[in-house]
This record gives sequence, C-alpha cells and structure tokens, in this order.
Amino acid sequence: MKNILWVMLPLSAALALLSGRHTGTACADCSPLIQMPDLTALWTGSAKMKLPYPAPPPPDEWRTLKPDERLAHVKDRVQAPLAALLEKQGLRLGAPAFIRIFKETRELELWMQAGGKWQLFRTYPIAAMSGTLGPKLQEGDGQAPEGFYSVTPASLNPGSTFHLSFNIGYPNAYDQHHGRTGTFIMVHGNEVSIGCFAMTDPLIEEIYLIVDAALKKGQPEVPVHTFPFPLTDQRLAEFAEHPHAPFWRELQPGYTAFETQNAPPQVTLRDGRYRIRE
Repeated sequence: MKNILWVMLPLSAALALLSGRHTGTACADCSPLIQMPDLTALWTGSAKMKLPYPAPPPPDEWRTLKPDERLAHVKDRVQAPLAALLEKQGLRLGAPAFIRIFKETRELELWMQAGGKWQLFRTYPIAAMSGTLGPKLQEGDGQAPEGFYSVTPASLNPGSTFHLSFNIGYPNAYDQHHGRTGTFIMVHGNEVSIGCFAMTDPLIEEIYLIVDAALKKGQPEVPVHTFPFPLTDQRLAEFAEHPHAPFWRELQPGYTAFETQNAPPQVTLRDGRYRIRE
C-alpha cells in the first residue's frame, strides 16, 4: 500500500497541474504550466501530529457528504473536546484567531486571543507544500505565497475536494500591484498539494473549526501571515545575497511588529509597498 501511495501522489499532482481547469475547491496552479515547479515536497514526508479526536471518515465516504453534513459531522466529533481543550489553556472557541506560516520549517502556528493578549494554541506540521523559499509570482509556478493575507467568511469551503479548506486571499492588493497571478491558494486537508498548504484531514478539522468560530463570532477576517523563515536580522543577513532578500526585508516589519507587540499588525499598501500601521 505504501509503495502505491508513493507512486500515486506525484502522479495525481501532475495530472492536476496538466488538467488546465479548476473546480474552485482544489489547489491553485491547475492551468498549463509555464515551467515545472519544484514538486519535491509532495513526497517528502513530514512529522505527523495526532489529535485527541475520533478520526475523520475515509475520503470515499467523506466525498458523499454535502457541505452542511460535513460541518455537522466535524462538530459532532471534534467541537466538544476541542472546546474543553481550549478552556484548559484559558482560551475559548470563537475567540479571535491569527495564523502564521513558516515555509522553511513547514510549520503553521495558530494563535488565539484571550484577555486582550495573544496566545499560541498550537504549532502544526505542514504535510505537503511545493516550491522553494520565495513569493509566488505567477499562475503555475508551484510556489506557495509569502506576505500578508486574510481569511473571510466567504473564504471557507466545507465542500472542498481536499476534505475542508479555506482560501488565504492570494493575490492580495500587493500581489496585484506587482502583477503577480494565481488563484485558489488554500489551507486544506489531505497530504498532497501544489501551491497550497496541506495539513492532513484531522488537522484541518481543528484549524477549520477555530477559524470558522472566530469569523462567526464577529472577527471580520483572520490574518494569515506567511514567511520564508523567522525574519530576524540574523536570518536575513544569512540571505543577504538572495534574489528575494529585498522582498523579505519589506516583510520584516510585519514579522517584528507581532514579535514585539504580541498583536497582529494592521498591514496596508502604499506606493506599492507594505506598510505597518502604527
């Protein structure tokens, strides 16, 4: 079985890339390629995280459920124990949420607000992510984006081909200003992805419920900040000659603002550049 999976994952990814169409629920970059992206991460294993909930149904059974049935199924299995787990940490389901992603270590951080302060709830391993360090520039390049994005209620997709998903909002105003293209960049389930962030089915259920609850409780949007690595002066010095170093230095104030103020910064665009609102 394991040998079959090793063969099927890259084949499935290649077929998705070459299909030239998109259903609105899968990853981006399904149009004809300008150049073949780096697909190594599709079959490079990452650490798996076990969560204390009943396992999701197998994919064949899950695909037969309607979107509202999927959400009801997840809530029946996950919501009560998740709420109890959050309560033990001084958190609550429905509190404002914030996501940071670090591509180098393939980690997704989920932060939640409690008593006016932001607390790290969990750091998840990203199961699959294609491309290299650097921003997404065009449709079909296989890159996962870097920058400041957000999830709105309209971004949630319980009918996803990849179990559950939400769109992070690429291309944002900055990307559009600089002519960057691409569509349907998601955080989703499953363990294979091109341009998106695949989390496995059990992990996306927990993440999805927290993001969904935050939006339903009135948070206008859940920020998603994606970085190549922690943008400290030391790390940036290591990449001083990298072609994307100027772009990463532009992202650094947003990274530093959260590190020093313990609150997601308000990011705006002025003259085609990211600006952090004081």
